[in-house]
Amino acid sequence: MADAHATVLDIPRAETTTETGRRAGDLAQFTELLTRHWDSAYRYAYHLAGNAPDAQDLVQQAAEEALRAYRRFDPNTHFDRWLLRIIHNSYIDKVRRERRRPMFSLDEIRTPLTDTDQTHDPEAAAEFRLSGPALRALMALPPEFRAPVILVDLEGFSYDGAAQVLHCPVGTVRSRLHRGRLALREWLRPHLDALRSGDG
Repeated sequence: MADAHATVLDIPRAETTTETGRRAGDLAQFTELLTRHWDSAYRYAYHLAGNAPDAQDLVQQAAEEALRAYRRFDPNTHFDRWLLRIIHNSYIDKVRRERRRPMFSLDEIRTPLTDTDQTHDPEAAAEFRLSGPALRALMALPPEFRAPVILVDLEGFSYDGAAQVLHCPVGTVRSRLHRGRLALREWLRPHLDALRSGDG
C-alpha cells in the first residue's frame, strides 16, 4: 500500500507546478487531508471495483479531480465524504461507459471457494478481511445497492453520511441498504449453511 499511496500523492504535486494561483498552503492542506483519508478512500474504491488495479486508478483519478476542484471545497464540510463522492461518481461513469461490467452468476456465488480460488494478493486479503464468497456476493450487487452496503456496513458511515457521499436522500440509502443486505443474505445462505454443517 505504501507504493500506491506515494504514487497518488506524487501526481497531484507534479500537476500543480504549472498551475497558476495555487498557494503552497492550499496544496499542503490538500495533501494532508488526502493522506489522512487515503485508507478509507482506497477501501471504498476497492470494494466498488473488486480489484486493486482498478481501485488504484479510481483513487488516483479522484485525487486529481479533487485537487483541481479544491478551491471550491467547503472546509466546514467533511473532506472524506466529498472525496468518496468523487470516487463513486467516477466509478458509476466507468460502469456506464462499459455498459456494465459482467457480474458473477449466482451459481458462482453459491459455490464455496477452494484454497486455490483465494486471492493471490496477501496484502489485499489481510486488509479487507472479506472471504471469497462474501466478496463475490458483494460484487454481484448492482452498484446502487453495493455502495450503501460498503459505506454503512464496511466503512461505518451513518445513513446521513452515506447519503452525502451518494448525493441522495437518507430514505433512498435506507431502502437500497435494506435490499442489498437481503440479497447478500440470500446469496450467502448456502455458504453459511455449509459452514454450519461442517462442509464449508
